[in-house]
Amino acid sequence: MFFSMDYLIYMIPAFILMALTSWYVKSSYNKWSRVQASSRLTGAQAAQRLLSTGGMYGVQIQGTAGNLTDHYDPRNKTLYLSNGVANVASVASVAIAAHELGHAMQDAEDYFPLRFRAALVPMVNIGSYLGWIFIMIGLFLNFTQLAWLGVLVFSAGAVFALATLPVEFDASARAKRLLVQTGIIQTEQEQRGVNAVLNAAALTYVAALVTAILQLLYYVSLVGGRSRD
Repeated sequence: MFFSMDYLIYMIPAFILMALTSWYVKSSYNKWSRVQASSRLTGAQAAQRLLSTGGMYGVQIQGTAGNLTDHYDPRNKTLYLSNGVANVASVASVAIAAHELGHAMQDAEDYFPLRFRAALVPMVNIGSYLGWIFIMIGLFLNFTQLAWLGVLVFSAGAVFALATLPVEFDASARAKRLLVQTGIIQTEQEQRGVNAVLNAAALTYVAALVTAILQLLYYVSLVGGRSRD
C-alpha cells in the first residue's frame, strides 16, 4: 500500500536530491578541510575567540564523536564539535564552528525562529509515529476522516523542515560575518571556502524540506484517491 510504484515516483527524485546533496557537502568539506586558515586557529579556538568577543561566557565547548556531527545544544548551553573540526586549523573547521556558534547566539538572543522550531519538536515526534498509523488504519477501515487526520499529523514534519530553513540560514549568515569581523578569515580565498562549506550545508536542509513535502504529497494523493473511490 505504501511502497507502491506511486511511492517511488514521488520519492525517487527526493532520494537522488539527498544523495547529490550529501556528496556535495562531503566534497566541499574535504576540499576546504585541507586549506589552512591564515589565522591558524582550530575550530575550537575559533569558537572560543568568538565566544569571548561576544561576551558569551556561559557557553561551553566540548568534543563529540563522529564526522560532521557538530551541533549546539541549548539545553546545557554547550557547543559540541567533532574532532575534525575542533582540532584542525582549516577553513572548513572555522566555518562549521562559527555556524554552530551562530546557533548559540540565536539562543542567547531568544531568536523567534529557533524557539518556534523547538516548539515543533514534540509535535513532530508524535506525528512521525502516529501519522502513518492513522493513515493505514483509516484506509484499511475505509474511514477516510481518520486517514486525513493522519495526513494532517504527518504534515508536522514538513512544517518543521520549513521552520528549520531560516534558523540555519541565519546561523550561516552570522558565521560569515563574524569570521571576517574578527579576522579569523582574512583572504578572498578563505571567504570563498567558508561560503562553499556553509552553502553546501544549507542545501541539506533544502533537500530535507523537498523530501518531506514529496512524502506528504504522496500520502495526500493516496488518501485523496481513496476518498474519490
